[in-house]
Amino acid sequence: MRAEAILATRDLTIEFKGFKAVDGVNLNIEQGTIHALIGPNGAGKTTCFNLLTKFLTPTKGTILYKGRDITALKPAEIARLGIVRSFQISAVFAQFTALENVRVALQRRRGDSFDFWRSERVLTRYDREARELLEAVGLADYASVRAGELPYGRKRALEVATTLALDPSMLLLDEPLAGMGHEDVDRMAALIRHVSTNRTILMVEHNLSVVASLSDRITVLARGKVLAEGSYATVSSDERVVEAYMGGMHA
Repeated sequence: MRAEAILATRDLTIEFKGFKAVDGVNLNIEQGTIHALIGPNGAGKTTCFNLLTKFLTPTKGTILYKGRDITALKPAEIARLGIVRSFQISAVFAQFTALENVRVALQRRRGDSFDFWRSERVLTRYDREARELLEAVGLADYASVRAGELPYGRKRALEVATTLALDPSMLLLDEPLAGMGHEDVDRMAALIRHVSTNRTILMVEHNLSVVASLSDRITVLARGKVLAEGSYATVSSDERVVEAYMGGMHA
């Protein structure tokens, strides 16, 4: 493992009834970078994410975080270390306002119980930090809007805010731009760049133009194996990568 790697895998493999969905994958995610994981449909990207966050148990291989073997840890333990996958805490409460949703996430980080019937004074002690997080994701003007009434792109921004409430050192984003229109894509891409300032980000993303503009390094998976790795210029000119994408599958 490189000295600067915050997260690394060695021979990471998972097998389902003889089929290797992830097959001997070696990753080195350098601290403070945006690292993209791309590949054709069925390449094993989301399965790899599930292994890293321990929603799946590898058949073999090792996962290292800051040099520590975390292969045997549970999802909650991984999150407490600072590795947070967006969907782990991003299922917003539709009937709560944006501010209330972020406040709930802050309560979780601080270890407080979700006693919504407690006094307003107790519940509002998180409001200042919650408003700062909403400001960071461009939702300051939506604090009092119910999450269920937010436009899709704004709702995804709220999910990012609730994720950031856990103060992760490493953020895993699984298709953060999925289903977004052009304006929302631009806004979310800018947000990802903004929140990466003091964090490491690993993301699976289908929008290759965004991957090209955001990523410091890219790993391409195909059939569960690492096909290529490097800058966008490097992987996009790799004949094996071109062939994989021209086979009728899209990253």
